[in-house]
Amino acid sequence: MAKETTKTTIEADGLRYRSKAPGSPFAATSSFGAATMSCFLCGKHRPRAMLKSKKLLGKSQPVCSPSCKELDAQIAAK
Repeated sequence: MAKETTKTTIEADGLRYRSKAPGSPFAATSSFGAATMSCFLCGKHRPRAMLKSKKLLGKSQPVCSPSCKELDAQIAAK
């Protein structure tokens, strides 16, 4: 069974997909501190203020602070 090939065409405005929402899901910010990064453990994007550096696998990686579960609980409570 081969996958069905889908034909796409590039529109005049340069867009190829019609069903995708335009733009990035991560808003562009002008300040570095308001940017988001993904947690190395859970993969969720968080503001840099909600992350801390932790040495994992010999490198400093951004992880949720205090932990991924506690941070999810705090956000859900708001």
